[in-house]
Amino acid sequence: MKEQVNHPAHYQVGGRECIDVMVEEFGVTAVIDFCKCNAFKYKWRAGLKPDNPYDQDMAKARWYENKAKELEDDHNRNTEPAEDA
Repeated sequence: MKEQVNHPAHYQVGGRECIDVMVEEFGVTAVIDFCKCNAFKYKWRAGLKPDNPYDQDMAKARWYENKAKELEDDHNRNTEPAEDA
């Protein structure tokens, strides 16, 4: 079975993943919001879309939640004021 949750091939073009290009195009804050909304969407309709099992939808929701946290953590680390030495 093809990978449908973690870095599926249909989200990669030219060796680049769509979510990474989205950060470049729209900014990290917009992509964090996108990830949170997408996680909500997958939880909302978990198991209701034909051919998408409940567990797969919940795994996708967790992936987006984790990606939002990763982006938030990276963004916060990169925007914290430098401490004076």
